[in-house]
Amino acid sequence: MKKPKFWDLAKKDLIKKDKKLGNIIISYPKDFLFSKSDPFYTLSRSIVGQQISVKAAQAVWDRLELKVKKISPKNINSLHFQSLKSCGLSRQKITYLKSLSTAFINKEVNPKQWHLLSDEKIIEELITIKGIGVWTAEMYLIFNLCRPDVFPSDDLGLIKGICNCYNLDYPISKEHAIKLSKKWKPWRSVATWYFWRSLDPIPVEY
Repeated sequence: MKKPKFWDLAKKDLIKKDKKLGNIIISYPKDFLFSKSDPFYTLSRSIVGQQISVKAAQAVWDRLELKVKKISPKNINSLHFQSLKSCGLSRQKITYLKSLSTAFINKEVNPKQWHLLSDEKIIEELITIKGIGVWTAEMYLIFNLCRPDVFPSDDLGLIKGICNCYNLDYPISKEHAIKLSKKWKPWRSVATWYFWRSLDPIPVEY
């Protein structure tokens, strides 16, 4: 597992800019973001993680991996509804995973080109797939492409982490969070990752 090339520089810069965030960063000296490099894997895991806790998402994902052996469009598409449901997936998420699988199998998307596109263009393409909204696309940007300045302002875990760090009443508004995030530019993905890390016993993965 390799950390992003910018990771150490980002940490130093954020520690210098923000003492409270810096205290979180220095609490996890050996942890870092890393990419699984498989677009389908990251997007599937992001769908599983929609609107549930990190712990719950991990439990569902572990059961899914056990059931399917290897996460791939073909393997997910071949599983029957009941098999996927037995992993703890909702009807809606099963529909989303099937839709994602079909999009990859039919080459409706071109993930090999995504690294050449801007964050905005990638989000624009991804949200054409049923079940993928802006949040899921942002998870892809952070966890697969390791883009350094993504700020998923709709993420409740991120909002909670910010509130805990600065002793703010939870929740703060999306607008308030975005305003606060300006001082973490151009490393908002890194700041986000550490706010998540401060909440969970294991690092977040997608």
